[in-house]
Amino acid sequence: MQDPSAAPPDLRQESALTAGPVRRLPQRRLSMEPAPARPAGAVQGLGLWLRDRQALLSWLQGGMVVLYALVLLLPVLLPEGGVARIAQFLIWGLWAPGVLLSVLLFGRLWCGALCPEGALTALASRHGRGRAIPRWMRWPGWPFASFAVVTVYGQMISVWHFPLPALLLLGGSTSAAVLVGLLYGREKRVWCRYLCPVNGLFGLLARLAPLRFAVDAAAWDSCPPERARGQRFICEPMVPVRTMDSASPCHMCGRCAGFRDAVRLEARLPGVEVVRGGGATGWDSLLVIVGMIGLGTVAFYWNLGPWHSALRQTLAQGLTGIGWLWPLETAAPWWLLTGPPGSEPGRVVDVAALLGVLAGMTAGLSLMVALPLALATRLLGPWEGRRFHHLAQGLIPLAAAGLILGAGRFTVKLLRDAGWDTTAAPLGLALLALGAGWSAVLITLSVRRHATGTARGWLATGAALLALPPPLATWALLVRIG
Repeated sequence: MQDPSAAPPDLRQESALTAGPVRRLPQRRLSMEPAPARPAGAVQGLGLWLRDRQALLSWLQGGMVVLYALVLLLPVLLPEGGVARIAQFLIWGLWAPGVLLSVLLFGRLWCGALCPEGALTALASRHGRGRAIPRWMRWPGWPFASFAVVTVYGQMISVWHFPLPALLLLGGSTSAAVLVGLLYGREKRVWCRYLCPVNGLFGLLARLAPLRFAVDAAAWDSCPPERARGQRFICEPMVPVRTMDSASPCHMCGRCAGFRDAVRLEARLPGVEVVRGGGATGWDSLLVIVGMIGLGTVAFYWNLGPWHSALRQTLAQGLTGIGWLWPLETAAPWWLLTGPPGSEPGRVVDVAALLGVLAGMTAGLSLMVALPLALATRLLGPWEGRRFHHLAQGLIPLAAAGLILGAGRFTVKLLRDAGWDTTAAPLGLALLALGAGWSAVLITLSVRRHATGTARGWLATGAALLALPPPLATWALLVRIG
């Protein structure tokens, strides 16, 4: 039998779909007549515009589903050339870096307004079986685990270079999203909330965004009953809106804008949520340090040096010495290992060498980043994991700059293949400098929230800032290599 505690949240929440301009009621005003409305500002008005344009957003999502299907299928169905190359450029040259930038600028608006995978899983959920969400699916480690698995597997099958591996990885993810939608929840994005490979990544980047939907709990509670009666909305990502204090889980769809005169789109200083440090967990730190910085850097770096071939040779010598030759002679299927263009067919030993290189380089870079943060945490007083996780969030801007730079390298390559004389090194270095400077500011401000003395605070700040040079130097070298 299903665990009663695993039942999905209430399917509907109250919403201001018909409410007028957002306004805040004083807590002392308890009369049944609503207070005079205040004019909505430009930012707040944008939130209300999103709320009132849900039909338009549905059409946009439908168009994105069609476009997504075309860019995945056309390169597989058509011979290599014009249309296939355009589709490849759209999905890797524009989509990958563009979505990352959009989350930094607008929060998770991509998720709520444009994401084809989210739209499909929500559609499936409307007509699915509506089962309770199983306990294993709510494991908090999924954002890191799914990101790591997809990143590693993408390297194994060279997803950036070939259309069939791209269809396998992205199409497989979309199929899983639809299946989850058909089985679990009702009118919910269960896949997006728990299992999406980029859910954790987008949640971290959204903490830097200058826009968020803010909730005034006092205004929520003091809203007259007649204002809320009969008003409903569905929060597809299952966010408890009244207690929402972070932009991380919010998909920015606007459905809740103006509800009870308490939910409004607001501008804020970029990164202020990171400085506050509320809600940072060990899984967040793992995703930032090991996922975004460690594995996210190594994924673009491992094949530019001798590490893979050296490890492969060492493994081959060891296997030959014990007479275990089948890993050297057995070809790996394409769905397990597809080498870069021009490489020889891979063997089983190549799979082991690739996994070993990714694991070793990721562990090394992650330790070089984590140890200075650990030292800073200890300098600030007795060890507290909460403090370490707070400081780790300061690395998000530099990690984001690295991921955008890595995705942008493929954009530059495609442009060069098309005959464009493109030099992106100055732009890449500027992006890295911006990310590193932003991270330095956030780390410094975060340390000051924990420092009990001036000298200790400066020592801790210096120690924490030592986490920046290793990934910064690695990405700068990558920019120079091209």
